[in-house]
Amino acid sequence: MNKSETITKLASALVKAQSEMSNAVKDSKNPFFKSSYADLNSVREACIPALNKHGITVLQPTIYVDGKPFVQTLLLHESGEYLASVTEIICDKANNAQSHGSGVTYARRYGLQSMCNIGSEDDDGNAASGNNHTQNEKAKEQPTTTAPEEKEVWLNKFTSKAKTETTKEWKNTIEKLMSGKVSLKQVESVYKLSKEIKVELQKIADAVPQKVEYSEVLPFDNK
Repeated sequence: MNKSETITKLASALVKAQSEMSNAVKDSKNPFFKSSYADLNSVREACIPALNKHGITVLQPTIYVDGKPFVQTLLLHESGEYLASVTEIICDKANNAQSHGSGVTYARRYGLQSMCNIGSEDDDGNAASGNNHTQNEKAKEQPTTTAPEEKEVWLNKFTSKAKTETTKEWKNTIEKLMSGKVSLKQVESVYKLSKEIKVELQKIADAVPQKVEYSEVLPFDNK
């Protein structure tokens, strides 16, 4: 962590700001892990108003350290004093704008949440402090489920060996891939794919950027 030569005024302002901060609300869904999480906007809403009220602004520029991209989270006080830390930007695809954008958002969220010491409204801290009654009740309410059966449905491109007509499932899959609303990974969670089919779908998925962040896409329903 980097800081100005003195942080006396900033420290005093942070103490006051933190006393007015709330935990971030987990109001976004991750369909792949069937869980909720606090997105960047929720984290900002939990801390920015209190920080600004006490003369602190937040800057989050992207920087490079030893050739690697980072988001720098800077708490800058009106006196000129500051505290700064960095969070590495992780991308699953190199030279892909959509993947880089998701990585930047992820790094901004965790960098700001860490710098302001903000928890999430229903995270494991409740259990650690003994306030786990609600969580235990929720767990009791959850129905017992068995492990999902292995998918056995193949995605076929054509309705017959004559290859004169494509299947409804193929048309729907291509339409949704090209619209950027689903990812190839979601398709694979529903269908078994032959090597040739997967290569063809991968080319389409790579050519069309998704319109929503990868971690926030809706479950794939090919009806």
